[in-house]
Parts: sequence; structure tokens; C-alpha cells
Amino acid sequence: MQVASYLKLSVAAALATIALKTGAWWLTDSVSLLSDALESLVNLAGAMFALAMVTLAARPPDDEHPYGHHKAEYFSSGFEGVLIIAAALGISIAAVERWLHPQPLQSLGLGLGLSIVSSAMNGVLAWAMLRTAREHRSAALEGDARHLITDVWTSAGVVVGLIGVTLTGWVWLDPLAAVLVALNILREGASLMRRSADGLMDHALEPEQQAAIDEVLKGFAHPTIRFDHLTTRRAGARRFADLHMHMPASWTLQRAAALRTDVEQALMSAVPGLRASIQLLPMDVEAHLGDEKDFL
Repeated sequence: MQVASYLKLSVAAALATIALKTGAWWLTDSVSLLSDALESLVNLAGAMFALAMVTLAARPPDDEHPYGHHKAEYFSSGFEGVLIIAAALGISIAAVERWLHPQPLQSLGLGLGLSIVSSAMNGVLAWAMLRTAREHRSAALEGDARHLITDVWTSAGVVVGLIGVTLTGWVWLDPLAAVLVALNILREGASLMRRSADGLMDHALEPEQQAAIDEVLKGFAHPTIRFDHLTTRRAGARRFADLHMHMPASWTLQRAAALRTDVEQALMSAVPGLRASIQLLPMDVEAHLGDEKDFL
């Protein structure tokens, strides 16, 4: 299943979860179950925004974006982080209000059952989404999956708290569970925003991909052929590599271009999603990259 398909499934699951958890809150009047339902609203908004960003990221390059739109996925993680933090603040306010004005809870058994069903559904979906996110290197899908995992842990904490209320009669455990939920999702929201900001920076490829590129270049290396000035970066699911290939000055352009094509194809086969760009230079010519201070 593709990334967009999983995000559509996530939207459907969020709608179902909202219905189940809202029903659980309505039956029990539990502020912790209300906090759980509010987080599901964030799940829905995040999944819809992630789907929009994945659709944008899939657009082909154009005149204004010659390297494509792949970094759009990182905006999804940042947006979802902001939503999570806003939900955490709302949950905290509701919890404090309930702490100051405690109320007895009702129909806990049925309410807990609805919460557990929704959590199981989210847990299965999150596991499948994480696996696909790693395969497709999708920041948007990973962000949504990790948020669902947070939702599962949130629901587990709520269930434990409400079971405690049932066993002890201490109604203050309900707002306490809500506060713990808020702190947990606040941590996840900050983590998502940090990963989003980090993803918008130009990072080199992962070590295993760098090693794959080095292995390919070693296979083409020869006393009359050498490679240097290799630079790599990643943007969403796309990978980029730029380098220089030196060869004898007596070679014809056709022969040099044919070898460059072979190297580029080998690199792209070794690293899926890679776009390789190779500059041809005579063996006795050195090209120097500009220093950063030149741009200051």
C-alpha cells in the first residue's frame, strides 16, 4: 500500500476513533477520556494535512522548484506538532477545572471498552504505517504514525487511571490521568517540531547510503579515472549526489559522456531515489568549491 493510501486510512481511522472516544466521554463524563477524544481530533487534522503535503511532495519539478517539492512532507510533522501542543494546553485546562470541581463518573465499563477498541485499531494502523514510512522514507507518514503511537499510550494511561478510580473511588485520579496525558503528548509534539525543523535543513545521506555510493565509485576507479568533491543531501524521499569525475583530456566527449551515464545509473541502482549529477573534468584540472565566507 502506498503512502497516500495509508494516510487516507488514517483519516478514516481518526473519524472512527473520534466517534468511539467521544461516546466514551459522553457515557462517563470523564475528563481524561475527553482529553483522549481531543487528541483524536488532532489526529484527524494531522492526517488530513499530511495527505495534502504528500500530494504536494509527489508533484514533478517545475521552473520554480527544479529539485521537486519533496521537503513539503516536513511541514506536515511541524504542523502536527503545533496541533499536539495546542491540544495539550486545552487538556491541561480541562484537567485543572475538574481537579478543582471533582464529579463522580458513570458507566465506566462501557466507556473503557470503547476506548480500548479505538486504541487497538490505532495501534495496528500505526505499526503498518511506520513500516511503510521506513520503506518509502516518508516524513509525513512517519510523523502521523508516531502520533498514533502516542495516542495509544495516551489511551493506555487513561484506562489505567480510570481503573484506579473504579477500584479506589478516588475521582481525582481522573484529572491526574488527563494531566499525564497532556505532558506525554506535549513531549511528542515538541519532538515532531524538532524533527520537522531538522528535516528542512540539508543533511548528508545516511552512512549506509554513503557507503553504497563509495562502493560504486571504487568499482569505476582506475589510474586514469578518479572521483572527488562528492557531496550528498536528502529532501524527503529524494536523495541527491553531486561529484566530479576526472578522466584523460584526450578522451572524446562521447566516450566521457557514456562513462558518466554508466556511473550515474550504477549510483541510482545502488541508492533508490537518488538523483546523481556528475561534472566531467580532465585529469589535470582541479575545480575548487567556493568557501562559505564568500557568501557572508
